[in-house]
Amino acid sequence: MINENQALSHVLDLLAIEGSSGQESKVVMTLTKKLIKAGCKKTWIKTDDAHKRLGDGFEIGNLIVKLPGTLKAPRILFSAHMDTVPLCKGAQPMVKGNRIVSKGKTGLGGDDRAGCAAIVTLAETLLKNKIPHPPITLLFPIAEENGLHGSRMVHFKDLGNPVMGFNLDGKKPNEIVIGAMSAMRWKVEITGLSTHAGIEPQKGISAGLIASKAIALIAEKGYFGKIVKGNRTGTSNLGSISGGESNNQVMDSAILTGECRSHNPVFLEQIIKVYKNSFEQAAKSVTNDKGKCGKVKFTTISDYHAFRLKKSESCVKIAKKAIEAMGIKPNLLAMDAGLDANNFNQKGLPTVTLGTGSHNFHQVEEYVNIKEYLMVCNVLLNIVKQDIT
Repeated sequence: MINENQALSHVLDLLAIEGSSGQESKVVMTLTKKLIKAGCKKTWIKTDDAHKRLGDGFEIGNLIVKLPGTLKAPRILFSAHMDTVPLCKGAQPMVKGNRIVSKGKTGLGGDDRAGCAAIVTLAETLLKNKIPHPPITLLFPIAEENGLHGSRMVHFKDLGNPVMGFNLDGKKPNEIVIGAMSAMRWKVEITGLSTHAGIEPQKGISAGLIASKAIALIAEKGYFGKIVKGNRTGTSNLGSISGGESNNQVMDSAILTGECRSHNPVFLEQIIKVYKNSFEQAAKSVTNDKGKCGKVKFTTISDYHAFRLKKSESCVKIAKKAIEAMGIKPNLLAMDAGLDANNFNQKGLPTVTLGTGSHNFHQVEEYVNIKEYLMVCNVLLNIVKQDIT
């Protein structure tokens, strides 16, 4: 019952709209128009106040659409985030064979506009064809890419208290993501001592040297990038460095930021500990001619928590049946990334993440496989057709 031409039109329209994290107003406007045209009543549609609670830099809240059920059954949730990474700014989507690609030297934004389009297609198919369905909430979160902010701030009462969720943010249509990593952001403020770098450099303490030694030490210990320690795994990354004022002045301050991830919360704490100890060790090792050393202030913020759903969970079984109905074998996996599903599961809403047909996320080579995307649209319809009770 999927109108494939219309489904393709939805994804092309949404890919062409700019909407980096926190700047999703145009996406909300387009989705709202499409959903109303699909048959949604204006009273079903709202945006919440997540942007106000997040503060400056966020122009609009999460888009929430609550479809009344035509069947007496528990409410279910479908979600797909609206924002794209900065690399996708100015994207010009075009069809090339069986793929949608970006015409210019930008990312495409299939992550996660393909997910948004699939959900619009679902609503359109249900309403235009008067297909019996349970109460359904469609959630389009803001600011997923820079910290899962929208899903973290959403109130479940605004969603109508669904009993299970299906998040669209994966790759292949047979994927069912039942687990994802924990992540912590870190920030280190390094204090050195400034002197004239040409006349008396020995009197200074270089914050830049402390930073360099710390990162080198972390790498030597095997805790930079992909981390494998026996059966424990994780990742870490240095995201930004700033500091210094001029070339003839010993750098007296520097700020570094980054993140660490692992499926194992205990091992994640170990990774963070290695970072903290390495910066402190590096600070003590850099001294001036009077034996004074630098100082560091190391702080962390928990981004999101790992989850792992059981195969017996209802949302997992329903997703499996929906995919099997397409004649393909479901692939249950844990993802080495953070998802809006992390926040949903942490709040007590069992949620799997499904594929969208998008590939090569956050790259110029990103593309949407049209055949896979249309298959995903049918998978969503198969989910709704099942007995949710």
